[in-house]
Amino acid sequence: MRAFVTGATGFLGSNLAVGLVERGIEVRILRRPTGGAEALQGARIEETTGDILDPPEKLARSMEGCEWVFHVAASVKYGRSPRELYRTNVEGTAHVAEAGLLAGVGRFVLTSSLSAMGVAEGGRLLDEDSEFSLSPSEFPYGHTKRLAEDEVRKRIDRGLSAVIVNPSTMFGPRDVRRNAGAMVIQAASGTLRFYPQGGSNFVAVEDVVWGHIAAAERGRVGQRYILGNRNLTYREVFERICEVVGVPPPRWPIPNAILPVGAWGAQLLSWIRPGLLPVDPNQIRMSARCIYATSERAIRELGLPQSPLEGAIRRAHEWYQQNGYLRKS
Repeated sequence: MRAFVTGATGFLGSNLAVGLVERGIEVRILRRPTGGAEALQGARIEETTGDILDPPEKLARSMEGCEWVFHVAASVKYGRSPRELYRTNVEGTAHVAEAGLLAGVGRFVLTSSLSAMGVAEGGRLLDEDSEFSLSPSEFPYGHTKRLAEDEVRKRIDRGLSAVIVNPSTMFGPRDVRRNAGAMVIQAASGTLRFYPQGGSNFVAVEDVVWGHIAAAERGRVGQRYILGNRNLTYREVFERICEVVGVPPPRWPIPNAILPVGAWGAQLLSWIRPGLLPVDPNQIRMSARCIYATSERAIRELGLPQSPLEGAIRRAHEWYQQNGYLRKS
């Protein structure tokens, strides 16, 4: 058995590649010539050079001999223009899915996102039937991930055996681009002092890896599966992070009324110094909302584990310490 993985130099992709190897599955990754591989050090993998925006025919040749394809690659770099996000997340997915059809792969798993489902109002939980409920300008990243799902569905209609998984916010090792891991680093540096009043769903990256592999093995074609675990306010998750790191939790909530001002400031700074902030204006505005979800379908059909979040946070902290992101305590 051989699997083809895009985005394997990132947080989830690297954990997935390592998880597949640990299960005795050979792994071939698509790596850009300029892509770093810090998160894959020591992993027994095969590399092929290319880009998800390469012609589908070229990508299909890279997939030859692979039964499974996991399309994990996406742009989550905050501050990028909607056009850049669209090109990577939508056009790139179209190219990889088309290549999967041309290569005749046995199973194609798209890594979408809980963000593709928008926000459930009135205290409801997002589920697999939730539709993107925001305007594209409110959350360009989430909108492009929803459009990427549409590209895969077009190929399902043409015979692609594809499943869509929607991870929530993940904690764990190898978070080289400091996604949720940014909160761990901030706590360790003593700068996590305020918290927004919204919340989200959080999950261990190892459980998300399990969910990907289970989706390839027994997921229903055309189905979505939310890969998540705990619905927590930001205050609650910050408290857990600080307990693991060994620092006092943040004490002061950020009033929702000042978030638009903070978003405006972030927008101004992004024009002056693109890429400086770890969040974009839209994320600041949305941090007042509680984006909660249920993973009941994935638990029932895929056997999705529900590992303690504190363990995932601890593994993230330890990985950052061991790899020089933090001073060892």
